[in-house]
Amino acid sequence: MSREGDAPRLTELAETLGMEITEFTEGSCVVELTVRGKHLNMGGVAHGGIHATLLDTAMGGTLVSIISKEEWCATAQLDISYLNSVNEGEHIVATAQVVRRGRNLAHVEGKLTTGEGKLVATAKGTWAIWETRPKSRGG
Repeated sequence: MSREGDAPRLTELAETLGMEITEFTEGSCVVELTVRGKHLNMGGVAHGGIHATLLDTAMGGTLVSIISKEEWCATAQLDISYLNSVNEGEHIVATAQVVRRGRNLAHVEGKLTTGEGKLVATAKGTWAIWETRPKSRGG
Protein backbone atom coordinates (compact mmCIF):
# COMPACT_ATOMS: atom_id res chain seq x y z
CA MET A 1 0.00 0.00 0.00
CA SER A 2 1.51 3.33 -1.01
CA ARG A 3 0.20 6.47 0.67
CA GLU A 4 2.57 8.87 -1.10
CA GLY A 5 0.84 12.10 -2.11
CA ASP A 6 -2.03 11.37 0.30
CA ALA A 7 -0.63 13.29 3.28
CA PRO A 8 -2.90 13.80 6.26
CA ARG A 9 -4.37 17.24 6.74
CA LEU A 10 -2.59 19.28 9.41
CA THR A 11 -4.67 20.38 12.37
CA GLU A 12 -5.49 24.07 12.65
CA LEU A 13 -3.08 24.21 15.60
CA ALA A 14 -0.21 22.79 13.52
CA GLU A 15 -1.00 25.16 10.63
CA THR A 16 -1.17 28.16 12.98
CA LEU A 17 2.23 27.23 14.40
CA GLY A 18 3.66 27.07 10.86
CA MET A 19 4.36 23.34 10.70
CA GLU A 20 4.71 21.62 7.35
CA ILE A 21 4.58 17.96 6.34
CA THR A 22 7.54 17.62 3.98
CA GLU A 23 7.38 13.85 3.43
CA PHE A 24 4.57 11.34 3.63
CA THR A 25 5.33 7.86 2.34
CA GLU A 26 4.58 4.39 3.64
CA GLY A 27 6.25 4.18 7.05
CA SER A 28 7.32 7.83 7.20
CA CYS A 29 5.90 11.25 7.99
CA VAL A 30 8.35 14.15 8.33
CA VAL A 31 7.17 17.38 9.94
CA GLU A 32 9.27 20.56 9.91
CA LEU A 33 9.20 24.06 11.39
CA THR A 34 11.46 27.10 11.53
CA VAL A 35 11.39 28.53 15.07
CA ARG A 36 10.11 32.11 15.20
CA GLY A 37 9.55 34.56 18.05
CA LYS A 38 5.99 33.29 18.59
CA HIS A 39 7.39 29.82 19.41
CA LEU A 40 9.67 30.96 22.27
CA ASN A 41 9.18 30.42 25.99
CA MET A 42 10.02 33.02 28.63
CA GLY A 43 13.65 31.82 28.55
CA GLY A 44 13.97 32.79 24.89
CA VAL A 45 14.16 29.27 23.41
CA ALA A 46 11.54 27.12 21.67
CA HIS A 47 8.71 26.16 24.03
CA GLY A 48 8.54 22.44 24.86
CA GLY A 49 4.99 22.38 23.51
CA ILE A 50 6.42 23.02 20.05
CA HIS A 51 8.62 19.93 20.41
CA ALA A 52 5.64 17.89 21.63
CA THR A 53 3.33 19.01 18.82
CA LEU A 54 5.94 18.34 16.13
CA LEU A 55 6.70 14.89 17.52
CA ASP A 56 3.04 13.96 18.04
CA THR A 57 2.24 15.05 14.47
CA ALA A 58 5.15 13.14 12.90
CA MET A 59 4.57 10.04 15.01
CA GLY A 60 0.83 9.95 14.40
CA GLY A 61 1.35 10.66 10.71
CA THR A 62 3.84 7.82 10.44
CA LEU A 63 1.27 5.44 11.90
CA VAL A 64 -1.43 6.82 9.57
CA SER A 65 0.90 6.04 6.65
CA ILE A 66 0.69 2.29 7.36
CA ILE A 67 -2.90 1.78 8.52
CA SER A 68 -5.81 1.37 6.13
CA LYS A 69 -7.89 4.37 5.11
CA GLU A 70 -10.84 2.93 7.05
CA GLU A 71 -8.90 2.68 10.31
CA TRP A 72 -8.60 5.51 12.83
CA CYS A 73 -5.93 6.18 15.45
CA ALA A 74 -5.27 8.56 18.32
CA THR A 75 -2.43 9.23 20.72
CA ALA A 76 -2.96 7.37 23.99
CA GLN A 77 0.40 8.19 25.62
CA LEU A 78 3.42 10.31 24.69
CA ASP A 79 6.70 10.49 26.63
CA ILE A 80 9.25 13.11 25.56
CA SER A 81 12.87 13.56 26.58
CA TYR A 82 14.03 17.13 26.01
CA LEU A 83 17.77 17.01 25.26
CA ASN A 84 18.79 20.39 23.80
CA SER A 85 17.24 23.82 23.43
CA VAL A 86 16.34 25.37 20.08
CA ASN A 87 16.91 29.04 19.29
CA GLU A 88 14.90 31.41 17.16
CA GLY A 89 15.74 30.97 13.48
CA GLU A 90 16.70 27.30 13.80
CA HIS A 91 14.90 24.78 11.61
CA ILE A 92 13.69 21.62 13.34
CA VAL A 93 12.64 18.30 11.81
CA ALA A 94 10.52 15.57 13.41
CA THR A 95 10.74 11.98 12.14
CA ALA A 96 9.31 8.73 13.47
CA GLN A 97 9.09 4.98 13.08
CA VAL A 98 6.47 2.47 14.09
CA VAL A 99 8.20 -0.02 16.37
CA ARG A 100 5.27 -2.41 16.63
CA ARG A 101 1.74 -2.30 15.30
CA GLY A 102 -0.81 -4.62 16.89
CA ARG A 103 -4.53 -4.94 16.27
CA ASN A 104 -5.58 -2.14 18.63
CA LEU A 105 -2.30 -0.53 19.72
CA ALA A 106 0.84 0.75 18.07
CA HIS A 107 4.17 1.71 19.63
CA VAL A 108 5.96 4.56 17.89
CA GLU A 109 9.29 6.31 18.44
CA GLY A 110 10.14 9.82 17.30
CA LYS A 111 13.18 12.02 16.97
CA LEU A 112 13.45 15.81 16.71
CA THR A 113 16.64 17.29 15.25
CA THR A 114 17.80 20.64 13.97
CA GLY A 115 18.46 21.07 10.26
CA GLU A 116 22.15 20.65 11.10
CA GLY A 117 21.49 17.27 12.73
CA LYS A 118 21.70 18.22 16.45
CA LEU A 119 19.41 15.93 18.47
CA VAL A 120 16.83 18.07 20.26
CA ALA A 121 14.33 15.57 21.69
CA THR A 122 13.25 11.95 21.53
CA ALA A 123 9.82 10.46 22.16
CA LYS A 124 8.07 7.16 22.67
CA GLY A 125 4.34 6.81 22.41
CA THR A 126 1.37 4.51 22.24
CA TRP A 127 -1.49 4.97 19.78
CA ALA A 128 -4.94 3.39 19.99
CA ILE A 129 -6.24 1.99 16.69
CA TRP A 130 -9.89 1.48 15.74
CA GLU A 131 -11.19 -0.48 12.74
CA THR A 132 -13.37 2.49 11.75
CA ARG A 133 -13.64 6.17 12.65
CA PRO A 134 -15.41 6.44 16.04
CA LYS A 135 -19.01 7.67 15.75
CA SER A 136 -18.26 10.34 18.40
CA ARG A 137 -15.81 11.93 15.92
CA GLY A 138 -18.26 12.46 13.10
CA GLY A 139 -17.77 8.96 11.62
